[in-house]
Amino acid sequence: MSVAIRLSRGGAKKRPYYRVVVSNSRSPRDGKYLEQIGTYNPVLAKDDPERVKLNEDRTRYWLGVGAQPTDRVARLLDKAGIKERAATVNPNKGEPGKKAKERAEERAEKLREAEEAAKAAAEAPAEEEVAAEEAPAEEAASEEQAEG
Repeated sequence: MSVAIRLSRGGAKKRPYYRVVVSNSRSPRDGKYLEQIGTYNPVLAKDDPERVKLNEDRTRYWLGVGAQPTDRVARLLDKAGIKERAATVNPNKGEPGKKAKERAEERAEKLREAEEAAKAAAEAPAEEEVAAEEAPAEEAASEEQAEG
């Protein structure tokens, strides 16, 4: 039988309270357990000593006979100094999701198009000014021909 050290939820709606229990890994989360070895109250402040209470002797016994703690319990045990937890590295943690990347690409493309349109608009008036300067000269030349 594989044994797990895990949290069993209690408390009211939106007011969680957990028991740290040793149970068969196949039993339900809030179901039957072998032994309660502590409590965890996440509602309390992090520096409150009542937040996590563990029976160190029983915890060490169950770890000694092969019980596997869940991730959250492993964090609690590490903070209590009972069992050291190896730090995990997730290089993709800060990376945005697939849809967010697509939206960013679309925004960048729209921005590029707007810049190109602004450049084209900036160049077009310059061409119009040159054409406007040539037009009065042509009109003057045509007036001179009409007079002469």
